[in-house]
Amino acid sequence: MLRERLARMISEAGDGEISAAEILADGGSLTALGLTSLAALRLIDAIETELGVEVDIDADPEALESLDGLTAHVAGRLTRSPR
Repeated sequence: MLRERLARMISEAGDGEISAAEILADGGSLTALGLTSLAALRLIDAIETELGVEVDIDADPEALESLDGLTAHVAGRLTRSPR
């Protein structure tokens, strides 16, 4: 469920240039799929706002490389985050 939600958020951050279905099916590099640096910043903001999770790309530079990497990063922070 988190993986699907993040795929939708990635698609929305990129103004729909990449569909959530493409992101879920590919499993590879988000940059190779077309995620721009501006879309990545929008995505980070959306994750922090909607999920209340800080995305720390300095501590985990691989976090935005793929959907699976992002899912693991966010899931790890959700379990430590008091909600």
